[in-house]
Amino acid sequence: MTFSSAFSRCLSGAVLAAAYLLCVPAAQAQKYRTAAGFRLGAGNYGVTVQHKILDKVTLEGIGVVGTREFSGTVLAERHFGILGPSLNYYLGAGGHLGNHKDDGAFGGFDGIVGAEYKVAFFPLVLSFDFKPSVEFNSADWARFPTAFSVRYVFVKEKKTGLFDGILGGDKDKKNKPRKKEKTTERRGLFDF
Repeated sequence: MTFSSAFSRCLSGAVLAAAYLLCVPAAQAQKYRTAAGFRLGAGNYGVTVQHKILDKVTLEGIGVVGTREFSGTVLAERHFGILGPSLNYYLGAGGHLGNHKDDGAFGGFDGIVGAEYKVAFFPLVLSFDFKPSVEFNSADWARFPTAFSVRYVFVKEKKTGLFDGILGGDKDKKNKPRKKEKTTERRGLFDF
């Protein structure tokens, strides 16, 4: 086997694996409803708030302060589970507005690709993302920043047990018929 054929097989396997990860439906993509925390990037820092609005979709608000500017971003993100609900990746898009000390007000469109991990036994979410943007009314026409975020989970997702799907979980408690009330009617020895 030559190097080029081995490389092409490896590349085609990687493409198939990436296509599988993008197309496979997510089981449960995250373990929280609302989380907020800090965001650290190259030359800037800020706050981030994520709130689940649909089954696998969140809205994220990001406020960033740099040495010469500040901006606010709103993103809609679709989450995909990787090996369960604690680890997932997400894709999204949105827009931002801000103010630069030299250029004045600016705005633009953003995309985002990231991965996040809900820390076991602690209400923390760690994430790393790549957020490219196209700028309007700015000296930069495009930016390609990466950032690391640490969020505290304020509102947890409803807990479900391991066997809820098999055994019915809380559904049994809600739909369980009530016990028969005792009747005051007197019965004889052979009355059934």
